[in-house]
Amino acid sequence: MSGPASYRPLLDAALADPATGVDRLAALPPDELDAALREGVHERGEAVLPLVTALAERGAGPTRRIAKRVLYRLAQSGITPPARETRPVIGRRPERPLRAWLSGIDGSGSRAAWILFEGGYGGLALCSVILNDVEGVMEVAGGEITKKRLETELARLRASQKLPWVELPPEHVIARVSEALALHPARGTGPPPEFSRWQRVFQSTGPGTGADVAPAGENPSVDQTSAPTNDPLLAERAAQLFHLPELMGWFLDPESVQSDAVKLMEARSSRLILSDQIKAEREAAIVTQVLERELTDEARRRWAKRLTEMALIFQMTARPDAAALARAAAGQLMDAGRGIQHIPFARGLAQRALEVASEVASGRISAGDVRRHPPERARSPQ
Repeated sequence: MSGPASYRPLLDAALADPATGVDRLAALPPDELDAALREGVHERGEAVLPLVTALAERGAGPTRRIAKRVLYRLAQSGITPPARETRPVIGRRPERPLRAWLSGIDGSGSRAAWILFEGGYGGLALCSVILNDVEGVMEVAGGEITKKRLETELARLRASQKLPWVELPPEHVIARVSEALALHPARGTGPPPEFSRWQRVFQSTGPGTGADVAPAGENPSVDQTSAPTNDPLLAERAAQLFHLPELMGWFLDPESVQSDAVKLMEARSSRLILSDQIKAEREAAIVTQVLERELTDEARRRWAKRLTEMALIFQMTARPDAAALARAAAGQLMDAGRGIQHIPFARGLAQRALEVASEVASGRISAGDVRRHPPERARSPQ
């Protein structure tokens, strides 16, 4: 090849078939490659840009240097390769919940929840919250966590918790958090400031699975039969639930029935009322007064909700009988046509509250130790 014209067939072939043409051009001696590219730029202009760019990227040694010089000359004349779309080395994925846990509900309507999230770059973060069905989100903590640390914390939790602690689908637990958050606007409050770091995560996440961190076996499923039932025979036995360790703290707030407890103590110790039947009737009347005053429609719905949530806990801890009793008691509380005084579980709530209030009045226990109302959250600034 002695002159520029002799490179024209080679350039034409390379433009027609770039896959093999680039390799054929790269095989030329450096001076001939330089001459061929100069001729191509002179006659074809921008059309040879893909060939030169490929040589600059795939060539080695002199081939790459020659191609880069040609690209520089093209750039000086205003011809540049199109900008490439760049992507980050590690793509950020949306956060997603992997696993979640819920505790049982205590007598004040509070429970704990853990939600394990996978972060945008694959790391794990654990959000721990205390939820209350009156006040909303009470406490928030958490942060980044490793798989090993998570298992350690779970083992410690199972060993120390007084209430049962079960793993549930993340969407179920997130729904409970959402319910708690929805309570704040009506009360003029907001969640703790610590929740702000999790706000975006809860809003942006969708249901997810995490096979890499999920426990062995199948993921737990929520039994849809935890809804209230209409079973009068079971409901008559619902007071048996108060003997379960998880429900030992379930009773109406003793402070709200303190005066009623004093009346009950006076009736029991009165020397004027000698008949046991009359004393029993007097006690029943006091209990009914407490029920009608304290268990409003809203309170009935709240206690029914607590029972259905505990029914799910009982089911997942292999106690179907307790779950059935809880559902039946919830069914009676949700029945607006049933008088509150005719609901055995409700009477149990009142009777236990009166007994505890009597202990407080006698000075045997502290009122603060048995208070059932959660501490009110500070009002949000207007």
